[in-house]
Amino acid sequence: MKILVIEDDREAADYLERAFGEAGHTVHVAGDGETGFLIADSGEYDVMVIDRMLPRRDGLSVIAGLRSRGNTTPVLILSALGEVDDRVTGLRAGGDDYLTKPYAFNELLARVEVLNRRGSAREAETVYRAGDLELDRLSHSVKRAGREITLQPREFRLLEYLMRHAGQVVTRTMLLENVWDYHFDPQTNVIDVHVSRLRGKIEKGFDKPILHTIRGAGYMLRAN
Repeated sequence: MKILVIEDDREAADYLERAFGEAGHTVHVAGDGETGFLIADSGEYDVMVIDRMLPRRDGLSVIAGLRSRGNTTPVLILSALGEVDDRVTGLRAGGDDYLTKPYAFNELLARVEVLNRRGSAREAETVYRAGDLELDRLSHSVKRAGREITLQPREFRLLEYLMRHAGQVVTRTMLLENVWDYHFDPQTNVIDVHVSRLRGKIEKGFDKPILHTIRGAGYMLRAN
């Protein structure tokens, strides 16, 4: 799993980074809510573990902000606040699970693994939709307003990734790593060329644009 931990207690964060690492997972750590929000919004994680009380931006605000941007990554909230009302508030803010401090790491790990399985099940969807645009992974077909659109394999993979993250900003780095399998920037215009071709195919003949360039950030597939 690729896990993001947002925890301002340095000792606690170091412990989680080490423990998750020893369990075979990749861990990124943010020490405050604002930094954590930016990392979560620009990266792709299997699960996020977020402390509720954070400097610069509290954990519930981070979660609510991510959910409002279409980020559906499972979130486990860590908090010293363990009353029923506290847990309900956390879950209603967009958390998927809630664990009070102090906790046993084995329980935390088990809960994170469950959340990851749920997230993987969501990714197993075979049809994605954004407005009148539809992509079917099984038939490898794309339609907009019922009209068939023919895509090359790389264009299909690019559109699939964008549709999985519809409503979210998708950065150049995210596309390089998840569509081209590059873990470095080869400094080419390969992304720009493919996005331009894809945009031409899914927007030609339609009144409303659906694939938007977010200046200085990346791209977003948005129906309105």
